[in-house]
Amino acid sequence: MFVNTKLLRQKIANSGLTITEFSQKIGIDSSTFYRKLDSEGQKFTVGQMHQAVAILGLNKKEAVEIFLGENSRKCENSACDK
Repeated sequence: MFVNTKLLRQKIANSGLTITEFSQKIGIDSSTFYRKLDSEGQKFTVGQMHQAVAILGLNKKEAVEIFLGENSRKCENSACDK
């Protein structure tokens, strides 16, 4: 699962939180959070994603853009339904 880490970083900055503060709120060390960002978010758990949505106050569209956007595009261009 790929995460739009650029948009996630933007939303964190817009919330007024630092990466360290945000990572603490989702229950992980900031160095672990940076590693997750460097891996294009592939290592975020579903729980961490849900926490991020709640902490940042994301609406459904924003959450999909950040956490499901790339996956959705892959399915549109492939046979995910089959």
